[in-house]
Amino acid sequence: MAALVGVFHKEYDVAAAARSLTGAQAKVLALLRRGPLPMRQIAQTLACEPSNITGIVDRLEGRGLVERQADPEDRRVKLVVATEPGRSAAAELRASLGFAREPLAALDSEERAQLRDLLRRMLVQARHQD
Repeated sequence: MAALVGVFHKEYDVAAAARSLTGAQAKVLALLRRGPLPMRQIAQTLACEPSNITGIVDRLEGRGLVERQADPEDRRVKLVVATEPGRSAAAELRASLGFAREPLAALDSEERAQLRDLLRRMLVQARHQD
C-alpha cells in the first residue's frame, strides 16, 4: 500500500508542477471540485494547520484560481470557491494522472468495484480508530 501511495504522490506532484502548482495547491483545487468549502474544513481534510491553508489559498487567489466568499448562512465563515480557471486546472490535472487508470485497467469492472468497496471499508475502520 505504501509503495502504491508513494507512486501516486510522485505522479501527482509532477502533474501539479507541470501546471506551476505545488502538490498542496493541487490538492486544494481537487477538493473544491465538490463545491465551495470553509477554510477550516480544507485544513481538516488535508490534516494541516489553518494558517498553512491561508497561505495556499492566498497564492491560488493571486493566480485567479480561487476566490473567497462569505458563507451565506454564516457571514463570519469564509468559503473558498474555485473559479472557472481553477476548475479547468483541476480537471486538466485529474485528466493527466495516468497512474490510477493504468493499474486499474488490469482489473475488470467487478474487481474494480470490489477493490473500491474494500478500500472504503478500510478507510471507515481507520477513521473510527482515531
